[in-house]
Amino acid sequence: MSLDPRIDRLRRAAVGRRCLVACALALPPLVACSVVFDRVCGARAATGLAAAATVALGVALRRIARGIDARWLARAIDARAPAMEDSTELLFREPGALARIESLQRDRLLQRLDRLDLDLRAPWPWRALGASIALAALLLAIAALASASRRDGAPAPATAAASARADATRVEAVELVIAPPSYTRLPERHESSLDAKAPQDSSLRWRLRFAPQPTRVALALHDGRRVELRREGDDWRGEVTLAASMLYRIVVDGAPAPAPADDRLHRIDAIADEAPEIRVLSPDKTLVLAEPQQKIWPLAFEASDDYGIARAVLVVTHAQGSGENIAFKEQAVELVGMPAEAALAPPSAAQTAPSSPAMRKGGGAGPRVVLRYAHTLDLAALGFSKGDDVVAKVTVTDNRAPEPNATRSPSLILRWPADPSKDGAGLDGIVQKTMPAYFRSQRQIIIDTQALLAERAQLDDAKFLARSDTIGVDQKLLRLRYGQFLGEEAEGHAEHAPEGAVGGADTQAGALAAAHEAREQARPGAAARFGEAGDVVADYGHVHDIAEASTLIDPDTRATLKAALGEMWQAELHLRQGAPAQALPYEQRALDYIKQVQQATRIYLARVGLELPVPDEARRLGGERKDLADREGLLAPAPAGDAALVALWQALDGRGEADWDAAQRALAAHGDGPDVLGVLAALDRAHREADCLDCRRDLQAALWPLLPGVPAAATTRPAPDAASRAYLDALDAREPVR
Repeated sequence: MSLDPRIDRLRRAAVGRRCLVACALALPPLVACSVVFDRVCGARAATGLAAAATVALGVALRRIARGIDARWLARAIDARAPAMEDSTELLFREPGALARIESLQRDRLLQRLDRLDLDLRAPWPWRALGASIALAALLLAIAALASASRRDGAPAPATAAASARADATRVEAVELVIAPPSYTRLPERHESSLDAKAPQDSSLRWRLRFAPQPTRVALALHDGRRVELRREGDDWRGEVTLAASMLYRIVVDGAPAPAPADDRLHRIDAIADEAPEIRVLSPDKTLVLAEPQQKIWPLAFEASDDYGIARAVLVVTHAQGSGENIAFKEQAVELVGMPAEAALAPPSAAQTAPSSPAMRKGGGAGPRVVLRYAHTLDLAALGFSKGDDVVAKVTVTDNRAPEPNATRSPSLILRWPADPSKDGAGLDGIVQKTMPAYFRSQRQIIIDTQALLAERAQLDDAKFLARSDTIGVDQKLLRLRYGQFLGEEAEGHAEHAPEGAVGGADTQAGALAAAHEAREQARPGAAARFGEAGDVVADYGHVHDIAEASTLIDPDTRATLKAALGEMWQAELHLRQGAPAQALPYEQRALDYIKQVQQATRIYLARVGLELPVPDEARRLGGERKDLADREGLLAPAPAGDAALVALWQALDGRGEADWDAAQRALAAHGDGPDVLGVLAALDRAHREADCLDCRRDLQAALWPLLPGVPAAATTRPAPDAASRAYLDALDAREPVR
């Protein structure tokens, strides 16, 4: 709402007085501080301080103006004018929203407002103003003393630093020419910085210009090498081949030391040439079963590399025979690639000459080269027949010189099974099933249970219970057969089981089948033969004594099979109690678990020839143990450099003196692992700037990944205290109980 003009005048007067008081208190110290900064730190620092103080003062004045609102005015008027009867708040409310009696009171207050002589302005704080002026005078005196000392010849800190920098040798011009290896087909590029990234084996050429001019310049590398620069006019030139990432420092002779910015370690990272990547496009799985009358086998690959692909060779191996009589025939086919657009490359980046090696265009950050290869194998020409395998794999090499990078694709197998009805027949040792796919009678138990429930109305209780118990016996027999694969003991012989109750076992469970066959032969009337393994197992062994019973099945399949056995237990319980309706859900869940077991993944292995090392016939059966070592009993010695790194860490933590040379040697010998060059740079900076706490913290952070782990050690039993010792002595002195 709009304020009454008389109240608005009171508000503006109060706001103006408060703002004037704030400015009077703040401006003298701020002006004095600006003068001090101008005399000590320069005009730029003084200007920055003045700008920041102005912004802060403006924000403070805005908050002061917002603080004097309608609520503040109502309380201030009521406190200074008793005639307002503590009802000034009514003047700030909408007339239409007031009750009748409130409207009458508001009209009375408006009439009295003209007769009131009010002043809401705050009084001047004279004591605070005096303190502010005194503080400003003190600051101006400090500025005057600083100016007098400067005139007497003592330089200011900023001026001293500036003069030190002026006397130091400065690098006025930098040109770093990076020439990548020829196989990358990348152009030379020029950098104006002493730090850069370049492909590995690139040629680096420096052109430096100094002021004042030194008499000798060299590049000191982190590994101890030194590259001397030669002078050509006003420039200094040098060249080195980038075999690996390196750190270097500019060292000058015959001139003042370089400025800190030029005297630090500089880094050049070597970007290694990556090996090609291969993706199989066709077929979509590593094992393919040959279809009837199949004559060809199409293959397709996609290869990519960061710089270019030189060649791709497809190696085809034809395996014939079975068991130990396997013959191998191998042939190599040179593939011709067709350009393909990389995912990040524009269409113009693909090469247009399929017969020439593909090269990447542009700089080091360009897209990868992608080529596609397709080849169709003529199975008839290979002599592919029933029971054979054809194994295909492609090897791709890039253009790296002198030794290219090579990548081999996974082996692709085309198999023609000897028995089309069983894709694993005759392939012992080649196809390993995680669980044989058999036992289909659980479905029959469910069918019998459902039939019994449908005929419940036509059967009396005795017949219904007898049929339910019979189904429960079938469920028990099936559970026992499955339990054999988990190493469970049998709960009785299975000679009373019906022929069709369970199916036959797969040939992969040969040991279990032999044990079961031995049990069947051990019934009365069967003559046991001395020394027969089956008879021994039948008489004295258990199924869980057979290693295959616990190792044939992988852990996931074992867990699923255990869940199926649990459901069979519950189904059997309800069936034997005459409650088939309650047993049916357990039977169905058991069937689901069994189907998961039957559909377990199979592992396929390509048939390859056995290559054993050639024995030394001169030492055979001679008992000579020279040059033989216990590979399992050797302990790897702890790296000697770890002690130096641990000592450096402790020194940075305030425990002892830092041995910088030993730590640097340890880092130089620490080839692999985290960023060793970054740790070396941090170590050099912390060593040169001893008073820099941030440098020491950065070195600790960089050093942490290189520190060895705490070795495991046995802890000694703590010595007993006085009370524990007294208790043990009392136990020893106690007489034995008779």
